[in-house]
Amino acid sequence: MAEFEQITPGMTNERVVTVEEKLTVSHTKVPVLGTPMMVGLMESVAKDLIQPLLPPGFTTVGFEVNIRHRAPAFLGAQIRIWTKVLEADGRKLLFEVRVTEGDKVIGEGLHRRTIIPV
Repeated sequence: MAEFEQITPGMTNERVVTVEEKLTVSHTKVPVLGTPMMVGLMESVAKDLIQPLLPPGFTTVGFEVNIRHRAPAFLGAQIRIWTKVLEADGRKLLFEVRVTEGDKVIGEGLHRRTIIPV
């Protein structure tokens, strides 16, 4: 679709976040980044990459995640949430997503979003 042609494979976005208590799970002895919170951060960084490129009255919503939580990120850790557009097929978008702490991969996978009118 011509109205979304600004969205192209290879575009990236990232955000650095400190793991705060609100991002941790409460059922462990040591507070660690929770998987749902990690996935939410991944989705948010993907959304923030695309939103400024959309015409007024449009946004994106996630509809698929295939994520592996590979390592813990402890309370106070500085994590980097990164995303890259792999495919842009009309309204359907595929992102590679990754969370790292330094060289350590905390989580990674694929995330799909679709462009919708609001």
